[in-house]
Amino acid sequence: MSKGRFINKCEWQRGWASMRRPLATIALCGAVMVSLQGCLEMAVGSAVMGTIAATDRRTFGAQTEDKTIVVKGESHIPGAVGDGGHVNVSSFNRKVLLTGEVKDEAMKAAAEREVSAIEGVQSVVNELAIAGASSFTSRSNDTLITGKVKASFVDAKDLYANSIKVVTERGVVYLMGRVTQREGRLAGEVARNVGGVQKVVKVFEYITDDELKQLANVPDNQSRK
Repeated sequence: MSKGRFINKCEWQRGWASMRRPLATIALCGAVMVSLQGCLEMAVGSAVMGTIAATDRRTFGAQTEDKTIVVKGESHIPGAVGDGGHVNVSSFNRKVLLTGEVKDEAMKAAAEREVSAIEGVQSVVNELAIAGASSFTSRSNDTLITGKVKASFVDAKDLYANSIKVVTERGVVYLMGRVTQREGRLAGEVARNVGGVQKVVKVFEYITDDELKQLANVPDNQSRK
C-alpha cells in the first residue's frame, strides 16, 4: 500500500470514529421516539379515543365524495384565481366551504363557480376575503388554533369531536358537521372560549335528536353504503 493511500485510509478511519458517536446518538433518539410514540398511543388511546366515541356521521360514500371534491377543487381553482389568491377548500357531506384571500370580487366569484361545477357538490359557502394572501405566521397560528379547538371539543361534555370539522382562517373558526341544535350551540360556546379565536362561524348541517338516535343505531356495514 502506498504512503498516500495509507494516510487517506487513516484519515477516513479517524473521520468515521468522530462521526460514530453523533450517529449512534441520533439512532438512539430515533429508537426512543418510536418507543415513546407507541407508549403514547397506548396511554392516550383509551382515554382520548374513548372520548371520541361517535363515528363520522356521514355515510362512507359521502366521506369519499368529500375527499374527491377537495382534490378537484384544489386542482381547479388555481386556474381561476392564478397567483393572486390563496384559497382553501373544505367539504363536509358535499357542502363546500371556501376560505382564504383573493384580490377582488371577480376572483371570488370565479373560485365559487369552479367548485360549484364539481360533480357531487350540493352547496357552496363562500367565505373568501378580499385581501392580500395571509402570511406564513398567520397560517401557522391558524393551525395552532384549530388544534386547540379540537382538543377543547374532546374535553367537552356531551360533545362528540369526531362529528365536527374545524377550519381556521385569520383567527376565524369555521365549524362544519352534522349536529343537533344543542350540539351546535355547545360547540360554538366551546370554540369561542379558546384563546386566539376572533370569531366563530357555524356551517353546520342540523339534524334532529331522532335522526341522531337513528344514526347511533345504524350498523357499521349499513353506514358504509
